[in-house]
Amino acid sequence: MIFLVWRRLWPLFVCTAALGLVTVMLGPLLPALITRWHIRDAQAGTLFTASFIGQLIGAWFATRNLRLSLLAGAGLAVLGVATLAWAGFPLAHLAFFITGLGVSAGITAGNVISGYSSPHRARALALFNVSWSIGAIACPLLVRFAGPANTRLFFLVAAAIVAVGGALAATLLRPPTMDAPTTPPVAGSVSAPSLAALLLFAGCMLLYIGNENALGGWLPSFAVRSNPQAHASTIAMLYWLSELISRLVMAAVAWRVSEAALYRASLTLLLAIVVFFVLIPHPSLPTLMGAVILSGVAIGPVYPLLVAFLLARFSTYPGLGRLFASASLGGATLPWLTGVVSTHFGGLRIGLLVPAAGILLMLALSHAVVPARLQAISQT
Repeated sequence: MIFLVWRRLWPLFVCTAALGLVTVMLGPLLPALITRWHIRDAQAGTLFTASFIGQLIGAWFATRNLRLSLLAGAGLAVLGVATLAWAGFPLAHLAFFITGLGVSAGITAGNVISGYSSPHRARALALFNVSWSIGAIACPLLVRFAGPANTRLFFLVAAAIVAVGGALAATLLRPPTMDAPTTPPVAGSVSAPSLAALLLFAGCMLLYIGNENALGGWLPSFAVRSNPQAHASTIAMLYWLSELISRLVMAAVAWRVSEAALYRASLTLLLAIVVFFVLIPHPSLPTLMGAVILSGVAIGPVYPLLVAFLLARFSTYPGLGRLFASASLGGATLPWLTGVVSTHFGGLRIGLLVPAAGILLMLALSHAVVPARLQAISQT
């Protein structure tokens, strides 16, 4: 099953990996950019906001024409990343906005295509997210290759990689979902989703993207400040690599475990790790790296499962793009708020209470998010 999905959609997965690389680039680059532009945490947080405002707009329109969104998204990402090679701090906001616009359009379209490529949505979406994670892992490696003082080289190489990914995506054979994400339901056959259910999933998507990017964006800086022996690129690589491995394992064993139990267990472990970061001021380097790895392992299954729950509930809902767009509000606010709290209280340890609160809220809402049939399976 996994091989068949890969054979059909590999150009999409390659493009997704390229987009994944530029999605997470701000995290491993942030210490160098803070030094380069002489800015504080609260100012650095505005770069996350600019990026995710772009992602909000991109996701809002992405499901109207999936093929156009995928290809135009890659093109916009190339433009934004290439601009960053020469941008100063003010212009960088526009460049990150354009990059976010392109990344979100491409990834949202890819999510929908992958979600409808197989009746086993959790596995197909896990593969899609694995490809994104491969790009996320490659990002800190490229940062290390370019060197912390040569961000221009990083941006130029990253732009070239996304251009290649977009060119490959243009060769993708057109599945039925490339033109429309859903088949219109027969009149009266499907009831419209309630506003409460839509707000529930929109809120959980918002919290997840906000939490993932607050941790992925700030943990490298947190690690360097907590232990001078740590390297930002190494911490970022460990975070995204462990997330990738977690999703690979999930894709292989999803049919053996309860999706509801896995969702809750992942959130519980992630909350425990973030609380550890808040409570322990100066962990040893091995302890710090181990905690970062565990955080990636814990967060890995959450998004594929959340999207699978969403599609199981709203498979015929025409406003999927708006639901995905809501997630970008989390990416625009939670990383920024983490930086604001850090600056106000004088340390990232306190700032990490922001994602901790978001994870706790997701855990509290988990009973309402998991479909009823999976609730029953998890209790047997």
